[in-house]
Amino acid sequence: MLRQDQAKDVMSAVSSGASQGDPVALRDQAVVELLYATGIRVAELCGLDLDDVDYSLRVIRVLGKGGRERSAPFGVPAERAVRRWVDEGRNALVAPDSPPALFLGARGGRLNQRAVRALVHEVVAEVPDAPDIGPHGLRHSAATHLLEGGADLRTVQELLGHATLATTQLYTHVTVERLKAIHDRTHPRS
Repeated sequence: MLRQDQAKDVMSAVSSGASQGDPVALRDQAVVELLYATGIRVAELCGLDLDDVDYSLRVIRVLGKGGRERSAPFGVPAERAVRRWVDEGRNALVAPDSPPALFLGARGGRLNQRAVRALVHEVVAEVPDAPDIGPHGLRHSAATHLLEGGADLRTVQELLGHATLATTQLYTHVTVERLKAIHDRTHPRS
């Protein structure tokens, strides 16, 4: 799992290539930003179509495990990255038989999960002292950072598309340590 400062450094690392306007670099930035911003699974990301993005509400419609549909909000940095990819980069990868996928591979087909995993490992490796994580590590980091920021467990459960609260509770171990530190620092009888 990434610390918040490491997550920020990962986003900076992936944006450096996109500054040149290279279509693949623009896509890669949008992929990493959206994974971290939403906490969606890599399969869910690869299954997104263009019309699954609602820019006005800054949410994506995600088809999760078991065919359950949910909405996942994303912030301004992810919105900028996705818009830039769609407006400036996507057309360069479109082929005559391209699907309406949000993210396309180099040959114009739907971006595959293996490529996303390789991308995340590569970008995270650019950050000194960051653990070697893949897309699921970004998901875990996003959930933990939401909880550390004060989000309640049920909200995080809904955002991640977990069927049970028990699954979401796996993400709470770090926040329990944080709560204990706050308690020790602020409670008069700690």
